[in-house]
Amino acid sequence: MNILGIDFEDWYHPELIKRTIKNEKRNPSVINGIDKILDLLRKHETFATFFVVGELLEIQPDIFDKIIENDHEIGFHTMNHDRLDSPGFKEKFSIEIEKFTELTNRKSCGFRAPTFSLNNNSSWAIDVLEENNYVYDSSIVPAKTSMYGSPNAEHKPYKITSRSLEKNNSSGKIIEFPLLVTTFLGKKIPAGGGFYLRTLPTKIIKNAFKNYENNNMPGTFYIHSWELTPEFMPKLDLPWKDKFTTYHNLDKAYSRMSELLKSFEFTSFSRYIAENKMIN
Repeated sequence: MNILGIDFEDWYHPELIKRTIKNEKRNPSVINGIDKILDLLRKHETFATFFVVGELLEIQPDIFDKIIENDHEIGFHTMNHDRLDSPGFKEKFSIEIEKFTELTNRKSCGFRAPTFSLNNNSSWAIDVLEENNYVYDSSIVPAKTSMYGSPNAEHKPYKITSRSLEKNNSSGKIIEFPLLVTTFLGKKIPAGGGFYLRTLPTKIIKNAFKNYENNNMPGTFYIHSWELTPEFMPKLDLPWKDKFTTYHNLDKAYSRMSELLKSFEFTSFSRYIAENKMIN
């Protein structure tokens, strides 16, 4: 069984867009794609975890109801999609968790850092998650990219602490679910979704899942809400590299995700934890 997390954010939240549109008006539109995403999951009889940017629940509270009523799980993705290691964010994080707890009636027990920004400069976040009774995190990518990555991290789920981000620590209270990786042309690369779903041949991602299955590990996968609903995603004039990363094969993400849902079994993080009795 594999695990699916949907990073539910709007068009202006991705880091590569955020840094370009500093003063532009931000009217949410991707938020209107929730029913399409739920229909996709229903069609494939799949449960998922929605890591929601909290401000979207303030704008449209019924997103929470739709996620929960369809037996999916809600997780925390910060209130405004800020990197954990951004200046001054440490002081705001506890306040944001409290706000999200109110918005979700204490239903959230899992976290994902925007842009996988959990690293040695932001490891304090694990302590805060522990203090707020969170059960798991999924912010580690065990491969190095230009924006993130912990190449020495374990591939299977492990207990994480603020002092041990990459290796299992039996005293840890938080379960880390690292993202799917694979080897391509002799190099370890991410294969866990997003840009890599849109860019890598689907066969390579399928082989990565099969390899994890052979090693009795769950493949942890993610996709952004805006990748599944490109009709709500405006085409912005970004610097070339940022534009490529954001929009390349965006029109193919839905069909590729559908193909994976048809080929492999996925569930939400909490369901996986419960079914595998991972909490003592």
